[in-house]
Amino acid sequence: MKKIILLGIATLLAAPTFAQTDSLFKKRFNLHFQQTVITQTKPGFSAAYSGANSLSNAHETATSLTTTLFGGARLWKGAEAYFNPEMSGGKGFSQAVGVAGFPNGETFRIGSPEPAIYIARAYLVQTFGWGKEVDTIADDANQLASYRKKRYFSITAGKFGLSDFFDNNAFSHDARSQFMNWSLMANGAWDYPANTRGYVFGVVFELGQPTWALRLATTMVTTTANGSIWDGKIGKAHAFTLEYEKRYQISGQKGTLRVLGYDNAAKMGDYRLAVAQNPIAPDITETRAYGRNKYGFGINIEQNINANLGVFAKTSYNDGKTETWAFTEIDRSVSLGAILKGDSWNQKDAEIGLAFVGNGISKDHRDYLAHGGYGFIIGDGKLNYAPEMIAETYYKVNVYQRKFFLSPDYQFILHPAYNKDRGPVHVFSLRAHVEF
Repeated sequence: MKKIILLGIATLLAAPTFAQTDSLFKKRFNLHFQQTVITQTKPGFSAAYSGANSLSNAHETATSLTTTLFGGARLWKGAEAYFNPEMSGGKGFSQAVGVAGFPNGETFRIGSPEPAIYIARAYLVQTFGWGKEVDTIADDANQLASYRKKRYFSITAGKFGLSDFFDNNAFSHDARSQFMNWSLMANGAWDYPANTRGYVFGVVFELGQPTWALRLATTMVTTTANGSIWDGKIGKAHAFTLEYEKRYQISGQKGTLRVLGYDNAAKMGDYRLAVAQNPIAPDITETRAYGRNKYGFGINIEQNINANLGVFAKTSYNDGKTETWAFTEIDRSVSLGAILKGDSWNQKDAEIGLAFVGNGISKDHRDYLAHGGYGFIIGDGKLNYAPEMIAETYYKVNVYQRKFFLSPDYQFILHPAYNKDRGPVHVFSLRAHVEF
């Protein structure tokens, strides 16, 4: 673990600076880099009992590291290709189980702290535009500098993170630079299809207009919950995601409303059936069968109040009848928060964020846990149900040339894994993030 931390610090301090110029709009290639190191600690807390998937009630400290190289290439008119090798290492508390809204969004449930290198993204984008109005697209990670028609249709195909294109939010979306909690990265009840590391194979279609956009994705799913092997039976195992995005202004300040719906089909288990088959020790994996679906929706709003203050609110729901397959065990979620930029107190590139989350699960899901069942992330052996409540605040400060940021963070978690008999949990974090 010391090697991981030293590697992260060395790269952070050695990060070069690149200046963006108008010539970027003529370049066929770009290259970006990010590295994020998050160290978290929690004191011990009260727990009447613990199970196989419980967050340890002892004092713990854990560190995670992710390093990503973002390569982009302009191929022919309207066509771009992106390729992202990534390395991750370290771990979360208790092997990243025991809290539905887990406190480190950079942690994967892979069971090994050793650094591993893999291909995160490899995809092609073809865009067709029309009309005279254009938007200026800045050079960024997985984004070549260009002028794009405000009216366009694009097709993206390959391997990517579905949240790269859906459920975006300017103030609550990226654990590398904003809130760290899982249920603040995306709508908590959106069980978005992905492998263990958060990526998926699929196709995204997008129709863009000056004030709105419509997106549709069809993607693969894995053979098991939180799995890494893709299910080749596409007719029986697949996912559809649809999102409408509306951009508007209130008193001259930008705002965006996003409405998302999804339907996942996979060889899923059924909570109610698992309890009926074995009331003493139900096992969701024993009930898995094709022909099962999980569907739900999410509403996501962001609004600028002025040049320095932005607020957001999200709510999401899924039917909660079949087991969670990819993201985390949340069937209902509500969150709200705000980010204030440091220009308000004359500290350039700094910001402070505050957010609150309430997560819940369906009756079938809670009955399954109360009878001693386990999901892939939560399960205490029994359950005294209450909604999982989370508050998070962070302060991000620019340390070096607008490329190196440090963020102390605090999270308060009440009723971890929906259990009144455990917690509360206090999580203290320090994040180091470099990008260029």
